[in-house]
Amino acid sequence: MTRGILIAGIESSLSEAVAAEAEKKVEQYAAAFIPNRHLDSAWERLPPAEGRKARLSLDWNPGSPISARTLVLAAENRLDHVDEAILICTPPSMRRPVEQLAPVDIDIVVNDYIKSWFFLVKELTVAFKTRNAGILALVLSDAGSGNDKRAAPDLMGPSVSAAFHAFVQGLLTAAPNKPYQTLAFSSEAGEDAEFAAYIFKTIEENNKRNLGKWHKYGRLRFFGR
Repeated sequence: MTRGILIAGIESSLSEAVAAEAEKKVEQYAAAFIPNRHLDSAWERLPPAEGRKARLSLDWNPGSPISARTLVLAAENRLDHVDEAILICTPPSMRRPVEQLAPVDIDIVVNDYIKSWFFLVKELTVAFKTRNAGILALVLSDAGSGNDKRAAPDLMGPSVSAAFHAFVQGLLTAAPNKPYQTLAFSSEAGEDAEFAAYIFKTIEENNKRNLGKWHKYGRLRFFGR
């Protein structure tokens, strides 16, 4: 039976690296990325992937619970089933004085980068529970707030990172009582290809000791597992 992989999350170089790794594993996978709409983000806006016949690009309005349900149903229809869902949070930054924030900026932060995870995880776990199987992998890659004291503080990145980390921690705490597997991964920015390979390697090990905890990638990654 073909392995059904759905990759979703914030558009970034890490998202593309995870997608590239998926192409080595399956003939087709589904992907839905949240566009980075902030010009002052630490993450570079990436051009659309070309020549990737394995990718089934799906639409996703991250602030909509109906869109989350539609995304999961679309992935199941296109892949026949979703066995693994890899959700990637690479928090963009917003360096500007708080008095210069526009309401639309706040809406983007909450809808695209916080509410989206709740909506999508809910729909995925309902699907996994129905099938009594599935793997939910949650990935956090944080560039950090930087050390330049002359720059305006990052009002978005740390907030998004903290919210995602707390949400994932709650999921990990509940993981032992679920019929599906939950894993979490974290890394600082950089080494995207290596981090992506590490994520898939850990998933494929199918080791019960890997479940329900954070797997930190980095120089000391082998001591952190």
